Amino acid sequence: MRDTEGTCWKCGRALTRGEYGRQEVCPGCAADTRVCRNCLFYDKSMDNECREPAAERVLDKEKGNFCEYFKPGTPKAVGVSPKEVSAKDAFEKLFKKKP
Repeated sequence: MRDTEGTCWKCGRALTRGEYGRQEVCPGCAADTRVCRNCLFYDKSMDNECREPAAERVLDKEKGNFCEYFKPGTPKAVGVSPKEVSAKDAFEKLFKKKP
């Protein structure tokens, strides 16, 4: 079983700890994963859209960044419904190359 850490802000796919690297992208939709929109502290109603007061300002909340306070969260996906993600995951699993 996967060690799920959070979900993708764009498609809702479950992500593991290793999928949150600075240059990593979501296997489901190819969106950057280490972004403000995927962070536990992301809050559109707060100043700088972040609940962490010491965090540096990040202008593009959907691009990879180097924030030291980043913690994976489970944001509500904006792009694809969970049913569609599950179908895509099942398809990829079915045709996955075996080592």
